[in-house]
Amino acid sequence: MPSFKIKRIYDEPDKSDGYRILVDRLWPRGIKKERAQIDEWLKNLAPSTDLRKRYHQDAESWDEFKRDYYREISGNNESKEIINELKRHEVITLLYAAHNKEHNNAKALKEYLEAYF
Repeated sequence: MPSFKIKRIYDEPDKSDGYRILVDRLWPRGIKKERAQIDEWLKNLAPSTDLRKRYHQDAESWDEFKRDYYREISGNNESKEIINELKRHEVITLLYAAHNKEHNNAKALKEYLEAYF
């Protein structure tokens, strides 16, 4: 089972990050691709545009966001295939751009992946 971490894309990359995956649907502002040092950008594991907008407008609570996000992931065969490919990595760092370190899609995805594996 991989070990999962989360980190803001604006934080410095580190060797201990392992396989670095950007899990936002939109490219983060002010970050050049060279500086990001990502191994993969998995837009399909990011929340849908509709869900992201609803959550950012505070229309949903954190628990509602996670419930809807997990439904999106579970209902998407491509997401399941991507997740199964992650098994080959020992350490995976999920990168996100949000300011909120407690409630963001990378944290929700980390919880989902830890339960999945």
